[in-house]
Amino acid sequence: MHRFNDARIDTDVFLQLQDLASVLSGDTNLKFEYNYGSFIDLIDMKLTASRFWDNTPETVKTSGLKTDVFLRAIGTLRYSTIPEMKSYVNEIQETRIPKFAYQLFALLEDLRLEELIKHERPGTRKAFAVRRSTYQHFFETQLNVNATRSFPLDELFCLIYLQLVSETPDPSFPKARVEQLQKLEEIKPYLYNVFEAQNTADITKITEHIVFKATDYEDTLNEYFIFPISHIDRYEKNTLFDELTRTDPLANCDFEEVDQENSEYFDQEFSTWHRENKNENRKQNFLQFELEQGTKTSILGGGARETEDGDQAAAAIQGASGQSKQNDYSQMEALEKEPSSRGGNGTDEYGEENKAAVKLDKMAMPPSREDIEAYQAFVKDIAPYKRKLAKTIEKTIEHKKNQPRKDLVFGRLSKKLLPIVVDENPRIFYKKNTDSNELDAVFSLLVDCSASMHNKMKETKRGIVLFHEVLKHLKIPHSIVGFWEDANEVKEDYQPNYFHRIHSFSDSFYHQNGPKIMQLEPEEDNRDGFSIRVMAKELLERREKNKFLLVFSDGEPAAANYDQNGIVDTTLAVSEVRKKGIEVIGMFLANGEIEEREDQTMQNIYGRERLMIPSVAELPAHFAPLLKKLLLKTI
Repeated sequence: MHRFNDARIDTDVFLQLQDLASVLSGDTNLKFEYNYGSFIDLIDMKLTASRFWDNTPETVKTSGLKTDVFLRAIGTLRYSTIPEMKSYVNEIQETRIPKFAYQLFALLEDLRLEELIKHERPGTRKAFAVRRSTYQHFFETQLNVNATRSFPLDELFCLIYLQLVSETPDPSFPKARVEQLQKLEEIKPYLYNVFEAQNTADITKITEHIVFKATDYEDTLNEYFIFPISHIDRYEKNTLFDELTRTDPLANCDFEEVDQENSEYFDQEFSTWHRENKNENRKQNFLQFELEQGTKTSILGGGARETEDGDQAAAAIQGASGQSKQNDYSQMEALEKEPSSRGGNGTDEYGEENKAAVKLDKMAMPPSREDIEAYQAFVKDIAPYKRKLAKTIEKTIEHKKNQPRKDLVFGRLSKKLLPIVVDENPRIFYKKNTDSNELDAVFSLLVDCSASMHNKMKETKRGIVLFHEVLKHLKIPHSIVGFWEDANEVKEDYQPNYFHRIHSFSDSFYHQNGPKIMQLEPEEDNRDGFSIRVMAKELLERREKNKFLLVFSDGEPAAANYDQNGIVDTTLAVSEVRKKGIEVIGMFLANGEIEEREDQTMQNIYGRERLMIPSVAELPAHFAPLLKKLLLKTI
């Protein structure tokens, strides 16, 4: 496992922001992510929020991230006009201070959009108030830093922000340098015009004037804001919303002249959805097509026949198999299904982030003499835990079998007959329990085989041996699988994920198979969400009533294009699997001490169903009570 950055990701907040981005933009394909700054990109279909909020308190952080989404998904998408922004970008390429010019436009445009959004959606006012207060404090601090370090244009930028958001018309800045205060006085008339700006064109004019006044400075050292639209040169419409909702032209440009005088048609209105509004019971299904190919003709519209209530969109596309019950369309040419060119599974079955992931099985080899000797040493070490745990479970099972079921309406007559007198419907019979499948359970153990497990794998195997020996003793089927992604073989549409099959459900009782556990070794990356879904699918095929999935890991998932999205994807995977009736428990292995950030990450993914183990040497002592708790649930 590699750590791409040290920032925590709260999956609940992340999913809220993803929902906000999708709902406010009206496009579910627009994905949210954290980035250096806040921008919207319709080429790669993503909307980002700034990492600036990572170092703020949680209440401030959530409000700040939401305002980033509001500004991009409502403001920039609908109210920023692209032609003016493209023209401005071309203009500032010639200036000596492009960084200052970019972020000054971003600041002024965001202030304009903020007022529009608050007017349109008053519920956002509280979040924007938090945003403004936080940035105001930040720029007050930065002003002092820039003045002390002699970064004049950075200092001027801070003064511009503080002047614009000040509640008084003439705030004082005692720690600012005289030169920057004089420059601020020069540009104040332009700053006041920001509050009267009606559109993006007004903002670009104001910004150009200020940039021209500041050309005697060296460019800013820091970058507080970034340009709000990525790939702006690729857009042609007036706004990003127009780009988002535009329709592509026909792929071909053929035209056919048709003699309308000799063409027979009925001049009646035709609805694409065939009177769908009258289809109250929704028992009919209609197909919808986007017309991207075809031949243009000179026929005027209106030449469609009226449909009947029973019409279906039949024969337009023939399925891969099956025969029509009424009309015979077998002679019509069927559309062949185009094979997928993706290297991965190409579906959402294993999560949106795992479309290119491929499941590859690696079977365990027959154990070597070294494997057998190492295994026997581990069995000896964990023997006390095994005996104690197995004895507890067996006693509980025996007690339940011997304890008769009481208060029944029929069966053997009880010696306590008082309910006949006291109760209206007395229950005075009992039955002895018969042998049954008390431990109706199946377990699957997923073991993180990422490279970061290098110094923990030996002790991890000790816990796995305990797991295997106890369940084998109790005759509970279980599988043990190591998982990793081969980083060296990853390509754009191909992410090979290996599943090292140590034990399967069918061979978990074989005495000679235990030493195979010794073959687990640290490998490459770990794509946890994908692996959890794969194993859950196998568990769902089992007939046992109680299904458990245990995940041994030492931290965050990390693989190709799976950094911040990996935690969210794994959280979703755990939630999906639990809804299907499988109990998922995450087990974290630390290096002597559990950090707060690590505990927060595991809590985000697994919730309360997690086991935090400070040191791998303590694994058997922590694992035994967990296994006992899970087994007693099945009795």
